[in-house]
Amino acid sequence: MSTRDEFFSHIEKGYTTKGDFITMGAAMLDGEAVKDAYVKIPLKTLNRHGLIAGATGTGKTKTLQVLAENLSEKGIPVLLMDLKGDLSGIAQPSPGHPKIDERHEKIGLPFEAKGFPVEILSLSEQDGVKLRATVSEFGPTLLSRILDLTVTQEGIVAVVFKYCDDNKLPLLDLKDFKKVLQYATGEGKKEFAKDYGRISTSSTGTILRKIIELEQQGADLFFGEKSFEVDDLTRIDKNGKGYINIIRLTDIQDRPKLFSTFMLSLLAEIYSTFPEQGDSDSPELVLFIDEAHLIFKEASKALLDQIEGIVKLIRSKGIGLYFVTQNPTDVPNEVLAQLGLKVQHALRAFTARDRKAIKLTAENYPESSYYNTKEVLTSLGIGEALISALDEKGRPTPLAATLLRAPMSRMDVLTDSELKTAIKNSKLVKKYGEVIDRESAYEILNEKIEKAEKAAAKEKAKPKSKSSRRRSTRQNPVIKVLTSATFIRGVLGVLKKVLR
Repeated sequence: MSTRDEFFSHIEKGYTTKGDFITMGAAMLDGEAVKDAYVKIPLKTLNRHGLIAGATGTGKTKTLQVLAENLSEKGIPVLLMDLKGDLSGIAQPSPGHPKIDERHEKIGLPFEAKGFPVEILSLSEQDGVKLRATVSEFGPTLLSRILDLTVTQEGIVAVVFKYCDDNKLPLLDLKDFKKVLQYATGEGKKEFAKDYGRISTSSTGTILRKIIELEQQGADLFFGEKSFEVDDLTRIDKNGKGYINIIRLTDIQDRPKLFSTFMLSLLAEIYSTFPEQGDSDSPELVLFIDEAHLIFKEASKALLDQIEGIVKLIRSKGIGLYFVTQNPTDVPNEVLAQLGLKVQHALRAFTARDRKAIKLTAENYPESSYYNTKEVLTSLGIGEALISALDEKGRPTPLAATLLRAPMSRMDVLTDSELKTAIKNSKLVKKYGEVIDRESAYEILNEKIEKAEKAAAKEKAKPKSKSSRRRSTRQNPVIKVLTSATFIRGVLGVLKKVLR
């Protein structure tokens, strides 16, 4: 048996699945694709999370696109973070190209152009389905993690939430939370001290400054109503395709705090809402987080712990998380260790630091007698990647340098008119388009303070009654004489003489 035949048998055996799967492409040997040596990812293991990494221009976004559209084809909904603005073309079929036909001929797969059901979502003022959440939904622990507070400050946040629960004050947006903080050390200082203990003005001042910092990154648009229901991410269209939900994030690349705030709240909401699923034949929802380093770049230790915890636990809910970034070292080791599928595009070695990163990356992959992993990492072409996945029993599949299939949808953005049409036809835009500002803590406390001030002013303006008039401190002249020390001594002297 030739080496090529041995390799074909090696790949075929390692990627055989009993259940449904996604075909990524054909395995390569000595830089050439081996036709029909398919690299397949079982749907059963797609909730084990994954990583798509590689240098700029090596095809990460197209790999993400291939995975998303194949998941949709299998009836699995997808959520994409579109930071570069180049994923909306999934809604339209590919125009095709001779190079695509040539690539698929080498792989041994027929090419079919298709468009997919798309929902455009927005975290900012851009058009689309508005994503919002209330402060109450965050809760004291998550809000404290986002603001990177000390233990003492976390305690104050917990007290504020408890006060609002006890007094039926809805915490909907950030102005509600700021108002309660100000009230706790202002007009309501005695009320708080009596029931919850004294609150430090310096601590509330620090918390307020951190909230303002969050507001400056656009969080005031995110906190509020109508709150987004995560069940709307799991819709299936009339043809049985899962919706591909694309969050447009092109205008928040320089606001990592807002991005990480949103991501953590979304993951926490999904985890608390979705039922336990265990090991099923396919995931309920798959999330792709593009430019993942933005989540971890400015995250505190507490925030990283929170993310790590959610990554570990959320797979039991049938949720798959896929991080897309330039280098695997952008993702913390604790998170990296949880990722089952790794799609590694080419890395470039321009500096000693780059060479060190390549060495570390190579060590993350299973050993193979067919590849020198370090060399392959720097020699992969555009649309080629090293793939290591998990089989249906949770075991690592053979390492495969893969010629990836081309996306079935357009590898470009929607035109302005196409985008407007997609948004206009959306049912969710109508559902979440209206901004609601109902009575909450801000309005209720303002009314309470106003009533207290009016009552105080009314009391002050009342005419004073005679009985309540202040008595003069001036003494009657006669009494003054009778009670003087000189007079008393004189009387006592007369009495003394009489007694004698």
